[in-house]
Amino acid sequence: MATTTQVNQKFQPQLIDPPLAQLLFNDIRMSWLWLGLRLYLGYTWLTSGLGKLSNPAWFGEGAGTALTGFLKGALAKMEGPRPDVQGWYGGFLETMVLPNAPVWSHFVVVGEILVGAALILGLFTGVAAFFGGFMNVNFLMAGTVSTNPFLFVIATWLVLAWKTAGWLGLDRWVLPKMGKYLSPGKTSST
Repeated sequence: MATTTQVNQKFQPQLIDPPLAQLLFNDIRMSWLWLGLRLYLGYTWLTSGLGKLSNPAWFGEGAGTALTGFLKGALAKMEGPRPDVQGWYGGFLETMVLPNAPVWSHFVVVGEILVGAALILGLFTGVAAFFGGFMNVNFLMAGTVSTNPFLFVIATWLVLAWKTAGWLGLDRWVLPKMGKYLSPGKTSST
């Protein structure tokens, strides 16, 4: 009687995505859809950042002036039975951001430009979309609705579709090369 045994093999369950998720997030034919959304979101961030870059109230000798006005408006929204800005976030804005408005102003400008450029180029698409979404959430928590919910949804989709969203971009060539350096190496036995 023959028996088979598995030696030093661990059981690894496979989780299979539904067909629609496979199509949207794993099929390079959908990269055209993600390219359109990626370019739209990237253009939105890049133009916003470049507009602030040329504004001295955001970036330059008066850096922090515009952000201070925004923050004071956000802090005013902490009043009432259902405030637009929650107390814990208002506390963060008041104690951490407002006293350092020039530094945070530069972070906002540089962050918007970097996120926009990375999304347009398709370079580190998932990471860029994540940080773009993070900025959207912070603007939302500061009581500014505007287009932030819509942009956050697009950013979330791009994070989920990171593999195909950057296929028609630099990710197609850069990420495989990065994987070579980021993957765990072999250990030598002595």
